Amino acid sequence: MKLVLGTFLFSIASALIPVLNLEVYLSAIPQGHRSVLLVAFAAGAGQTVGKVIWYFAGMHSMKVRWLRNKMETEKWQAAYAKWHQRIVGRPVLAGAISFGSAVSGFPPIAIIAVLAGSLRMNLALFISTVLVGRVIRFWLVLEGAGFVKHLAEHLVNNH
Repeated sequence: MKLVLGTFLFSIASALIPVLNLEVYLSAIPQGHRSVLLVAFAAGAGQTVGKVIWYFAGMHSMKVRWLRNKMETEKWQAAYAKWHQRIVGRPVLAGAISFGSAVSGFPPIAIIAVLAGSLRMNLALFISTVLVGRVIRFWLVLEGAGFVKHLAEHLVNNH
């Protein structure tokens, strides 16, 4: 249970502080000491909590003077208008973008979270697509790490 709680808390921190790499953390978990799906869910839930904080930061970004000044530039206004046109009124596309980002990391989910908040994307849609995408991502990371460790042990033991 400590592993699940620790993973959840580290996942929140890693969602907010980019230098804390959750994939490295998950890869370091000993194979015999984890339930892959439970740990993946804890990691995904923690990351989702952190990304929701980024979502609300995006929602209130116009209150921050530095961001407001940045957002008044022509380049930013054009980019915002482009994304606004793509996302607003298209929940399937918005969900697909947030899900794809949550699974792949491209574009970075922190950026998508801020953008989703500033565009007022449906919060329930954002949370559900990020949660499912992140759980899948971290399940794949855990399974991949387990496979690599198993393969390495097999290679070492056969030589």
